[in-house]
Amino acid sequence: MFPPFDESKAARVLSSVLSGLENNSIELIREAKLSDERDTSVVMLGAMVCAASPIQKKAGKEVLLLTLSGISCRLKGNLPGIFVESIVSQNQILKALEKNDREIHELTDRIKALEAGEFSDTADEADRAGGAPADAELKKLNAAEDIKSEIKALKKHRTVLCDESLRNVFNEYVFTRFDGRQIRMMDILKKLPPTGTGDCCAPKLLNYAFRNGLTPLSMAETKLNFTLINKKGKIDRCKNLPLIPPCDIRCQLILPHILGLEILYRDEYIIVVNKQSGLLSVPGRGPEKQDCIVNRVRRLFPACIEQPSVHRLDMETSGLLVLAFTKEAHRELNRQFENKEVSKKYSALIDGVLAKKGIAPHGTMELFFRVDLDNRPHQIWDRQYGKNAVTEWKIENVEYYTAPDKKRRPVTRVTFIPHTGRTHQLRLAAADSHGFGCPIIGDSLYGKCEEGERLLLHATDLTFTHPVTQKKMSFHSESPF
Repeated sequence: MFPPFDESKAARVLSSVLSGLENNSIELIREAKLSDERDTSVVMLGAMVCAASPIQKKAGKEVLLLTLSGISCRLKGNLPGIFVESIVSQNQILKALEKNDREIHELTDRIKALEAGEFSDTADEADRAGGAPADAELKKLNAAEDIKSEIKALKKHRTVLCDESLRNVFNEYVFTRFDGRQIRMMDILKKLPPTGTGDCCAPKLLNYAFRNGLTPLSMAETKLNFTLINKKGKIDRCKNLPLIPPCDIRCQLILPHILGLEILYRDEYIIVVNKQSGLLSVPGRGPEKQDCIVNRVRRLFPACIEQPSVHRLDMETSGLLVLAFTKEAHRELNRQFENKEVSKKYSALIDGVLAKKGIAPHGTMELFFRVDLDNRPHQIWDRQYGKNAVTEWKIENVEYYTAPDKKRRPVTRVTFIPHTGRTHQLRLAAADSHGFGCPIIGDSLYGKCEEGERLLLHATDLTFTHPVTQKKMSFHSESPF
């Protein structure tokens, strides 16, 4: 993951903790026994610098937070900030595992016994059976197959119990989001996450900050080698503190839900996010339309300008968006979009087989649309008064789509490259009779959207010039469908 916040201030806090560990004013304590399978243990040390809210009567003051990854270690001593405990305690985890714990251990013992005695037991049974050598050999083989089948069944049953236990554990993890609302881990994930998800530094720090009304300003993490600290009185420390971003394996699954944004890049001038389907790019009219990318960015980064948006995606469309933190960056990015210096690509699933309609594998179309004054926000064809919309397309392949009702049908995956930026341009290029005449799957305006379905249109690629450094910036986001 890209570090969601600036790391510089938090890195200085990490350095002060490392100094404390060196001079023994801070102690790293392991509260659980070290695993027998390894003689070294690395934990992550995380720090966050937050701004206190006015209601806490600490406006202008910074609050420092510290934490360690996992659930078995803690810091003690002259800490420069508040130590953030694990979201779920060891006792809660043990209680969640209690239901199946004994049966899982019994199954494991049985599996080990069968695997250890597989050949000797079957040989003894065959010898006791007597008979012709061929018969004995056959009985030996049959007995071995029976044992293999039993081991397979036992392992399958153990997996079911282990998954149930893990689900019980992960159901205990409840996080506070950027807006103060709480979310349960298993409500936002489609499947069981890796063991340890929720125990990394970043979710602990963010959960504590948002739960207590703090605004994160800086967050950073580094590695600590527990064995070196305890056995040699030293710490695994480099001259230049190596900072490590939140992990892709675990944090990537939950941090976008806690932050409300999937941040792909951020510096003091711009931010690039991967917008989720169903969220507005900019605020609309009315209180029910205020939750959007722009307002979420402004909530997380209070120094951001009032209007950071330089382009937008339809609410149902997902994918790459760039926003500006400063007026100067906003002005320069706007110039690039207006002068067509920004390139974009989209992936879409078209409801039908375009080749059967005589659509070429690659081409460019120019269409003309204006808003339907009697049916906003629909756009209608108008050669005379409409604005021109130029769209390049490339047919990638034909594949099968499984609808929410489990029915499968052939669809065409298309890459769209818009050369203009008109409202609903790609949706109309697909659905209108002057274009493909086949809507994008899930298009509620120009096609049909079944219950449980979304518009299958995703902004996959975005290339522009950094408004300050003048460096070429290219971003890619894999299509989620």
